Amino acid sequence: MAAHATGDQPHEKGATLALLIDGDNASPRIVTGLLAEVAKYGVAGVRRIYGDWTKPNLGGWKDCLLEHSIQPIQQFAYTTGKNATDGAMIIDAMDLLYTARFDGFCIVSSDSDFARLAARIREQGVTVYGFGERKTPRPFVTACDKFVYVDVLNAPDAEAPATPADREEANAKATMNAKDRTLLALLRSAIIDVCDENGWADLGRVGSHIAKQSPEFDARNYGFARLSDLIEASGIVDIERVGDPRKIVMVRLKTSENKQRTGNSPKTDRP
Repeated sequence: MAAHATGDQPHEKGATLALLIDGDNASPRIVTGLLAEVAKYGVAGVRRIYGDWTKPNLGGWKDCLLEHSIQPIQQFAYTTGKNATDGAMIIDAMDLLYTARFDGFCIVSSDSDFARLAARIREQGVTVYGFGERKTPRPFVTACDKFVYVDVLNAPDAEAPATPADREEANAKATMNAKDRTLLALLRSAIIDVCDENGWADLGRVGSHIAKQSPEFDARNYGFARLSDLIEASGIVDIERVGDPRKIVMVRLKTSENKQRTGNSPKTDRP
């Protein structure tokens, strides 16, 4: 079984994933962004969507299944008020898990019923990526290794502010988000936990450390494409790029304590 992935760091490029979509709790509008996000973590060898296809509420999905090679799984609603779709999806997930062919599972739903499934898959040493709306219950979010809110998955061109005024407003909102007290406390704590003796921390390690505590943490939730953009906008760190090429981002808190340090730059011999 594969080891867990953390933060924004995906599995190895060839990781095999199972993508399971709860058709009753997911909108077809996310499909393009969803598949692009899943591709960051590996290859979806299984793509299935579950629901009662005799009902009109899944009509929107029917138009995009063939285009994106997603297999519809029929599950009749046996009784009113009971979600048979969830049961079928959970059974299939366990069947796939026991084949030991998958490095990770992508579960698309905003339903808390999948919290135990996610936890069980993780117990087997397999990574779980969750995708859902902001209303997703906390137990399902925290049961995943990584949880992505689907509203950040829309195509950038479609969601980009239309006018300069709109862009300015969006930038102002993002800047304000970056000053959120809870966020700043989370960033400070993570940097302190992973920094070296001079106070410098590899931003990749910072992101991974945060993700272990908050699976839903994502710079896009605050209006930024990357963690480096978010942490720079927060204004609480000094930033340096090291390595050859200079792709490793190192950060250090702007505190009075750090100002009294030797002032050494981060080491450039990091892996």
